[in-house]
Amino acid sequence: MSNRRKDHLGASSSEPLPVIIIGNGPSGICLSYLLSGYTPYVRPDAIHPHPLLQRKLSEAPGVSIMDQDLDYLSEGLEGRCQSPVALLFDALLRPDTDFGGSVESVLTWRHQKERAVPHLVLGRNPPGGAWHSIEGSMVTLSQGEWMGLPDLQVKDWMCKKRRGLRNSRATAGDIAHYYSDYVIKKDLSHNFVSNAVVTAVEWGTPEPSSPGARDPSPLFQVSGFVTAEDQSQQSFSLSARSVVLATGTSDSPARLGIPGEALPFVHHDLSALEAATRAGTVSPSSDPVLIIGAGLSAADAVLYAHHYNVPVIHAFRRPVDDPGLVFNQLPKMLYPEYHKVHQMMREQSILSPSPYEGYRSLPEHQLLLLKEDRQAVFRDPQGLQKVFGVALVLVLIGSHPDLSFLPGAGADLTVDPDEPLSAKRNPIEVDPFTYQSIHQEGLYAVGPLAGDNFVRFVQGGALAVASSLLRKEARKPP
Repeated sequence: MSNRRKDHLGASSSEPLPVIIIGNGPSGICLSYLLSGYTPYVRPDAIHPHPLLQRKLSEAPGVSIMDQDLDYLSEGLEGRCQSPVALLFDALLRPDTDFGGSVESVLTWRHQKERAVPHLVLGRNPPGGAWHSIEGSMVTLSQGEWMGLPDLQVKDWMCKKRRGLRNSRATAGDIAHYYSDYVIKKDLSHNFVSNAVVTAVEWGTPEPSSPGARDPSPLFQVSGFVTAEDQSQQSFSLSARSVVLATGTSDSPARLGIPGEALPFVHHDLSALEAATRAGTVSPSSDPVLIIGAGLSAADAVLYAHHYNVPVIHAFRRPVDDPGLVFNQLPKMLYPEYHKVHQMMREQSILSPSPYEGYRSLPEHQLLLLKEDRQAVFRDPQGLQKVFGVALVLVLIGSHPDLSFLPGAGADLTVDPDEPLSAKRNPIEVDPFTYQSIHQEGLYAVGPLAGDNFVRFVQGGALAVASSLLRKEARKPP
């Protein structure tokens, strides 16, 4: 850990940090880049293929994107995301990617140190966040180019590493390495503290300000601990004028809430299957692995087990032709392996002959309970019970953000406070052009917590936050 970071964590100074970012995945890295003085401008010779956006960009030549009206610039843009600023930044970085084009970014980046806002990024993992917890050989859902951060294209980085994209997609291991390398190459490391766990974020009511002073803002107190290489723990308590939540959604696996789910052979992450395969607990001759779920994590588990010839029972509640299944939304040419799983799900019902050896599909089946003798009891579509012996159970039905470090676990910050926090259905409610919480001044949320679920689009939230924080710090362009 650098001396500067030690000073921050051990500081007893009354002077608060301007910004603390909780989470060091793609959202946190991109925001750190923007807060470190890296500033986007439109290239003088660039012509954007979107005529309306091009006209607006030409109205303010030489003015940084972060100093322009993001609401005005993003008006009229459409795409695969609900966030207007995410669509704007994506359109500037990848002007015609949705149409299969390869027009280069209209942006150029200048490092203007005088615009930097001091900040700290706290994360449990190395920079890259949860990407370091994904099995390295898994191929990313998004195209490799869409995983990139500003001013360092994935394909250029992989070329220098003598790596290649597979069917235009990268492996999770490559992307995790890319994110860690990005922090080093852009000289951001001094802002990052890894192996840091935040246990509490608290804030109070601001003191009345004196006449002529700027409007008071609440001060945030961020507490937690850092685990050193020797496993010793150092506690910290930091104050900040603003806090950005960038923790993603992979903290807490979703659970079925059925009897037996806490038994030792029941797991909620793919790594358990990898470990059992290595240990020989599951093998081609063992009882099958039971995989619950019909999303991409479940599909990854099916593919992993199939690769090692481990028998699988794959159960899910929906019909295989349900349009809501993610497989029905993915182009077959880009995602052949996922469509292979979908084909297996469709053709290999337990009631039909076995075209796929070692794989059984149980559509529209509900798991009722798991017994200590490794028996799994289901209810089938006709209401009858079926029992299967299994070696291992993987419940892969999604995950929830863990904001237990916030007052009320962040429940009061969501769009619907009466419903659980959910990246897809009930995210933190933020202003669409600043990403500041509607309910708490000085608190921001980016990435999946704010409803942006793909790396390609989380960068727009970082742009919105950086623009807002720069204005708060009263820093003007030179």
